[in-house]
Amino acid sequence: MVNAAAGARPAVLSDLVPTGALGARARDAVLVVAGAGLTGLAAQLSFPMPGSVVPVTGQTFAVVLVGAALGLNRAALSMALYVLAGLAGVPWFAEGSHGFVGATFGYLLGFVAAASLVGWLAQRGGDRTVARTVGTMILGTLVVYAFGVPVLISVTGMDLGTALIEGAGKFVPGDLLKIAVAAGLLPAAWRLANR
Repeated sequence: MVNAAAGARPAVLSDLVPTGALGARARDAVLVVAGAGLTGLAAQLSFPMPGSVVPVTGQTFAVVLVGAALGLNRAALSMALYVLAGLAGVPWFAEGSHGFVGATFGYLLGFVAAASLVGWLAQRGGDRTVARTVGTMILGTLVVYAFGVPVLISVTGMDLGTALIEGAGKFVPGDLLKIAVAAGLLPAAWRLANR
């Protein structure tokens, strides 16, 4: 991991967080737990989507932000912690659920992959400009769909067309809004950090 305090250029925003007296490992552990916690909080912003077993939540927004802010390794660990803790009984999945959540479980697995991809892209400057951020966030969102839709099909028995509409298509407008917000926030955060 890049240590901004040592004079190296930060790869992701969280590299700007000082390590303090406890060191980089303790800082990274706090960031991983904080990313999981943010995703759990965002999951509580949940609204049922008429005709779909998949609710609209703030989770995907948190996932792509955590990915971009933490980078590949920390983001992957953060989302893995989120999923494993939820499976173990922490009620922080959508609508306070936990455990194996059936038709929506694929989306949770997609969070790990999406945060990892977004983190990897962010480490390569994928969150420094509006255009790059939009591309990075679109790819991350598509990864969530790529994991979520097959599990939705397998659990519900929906055909592919119906699952694409119910498990992805209905969420595109909201996800585009989340991407637009991220595209405004992340490059602005970098501009502030570079002052």
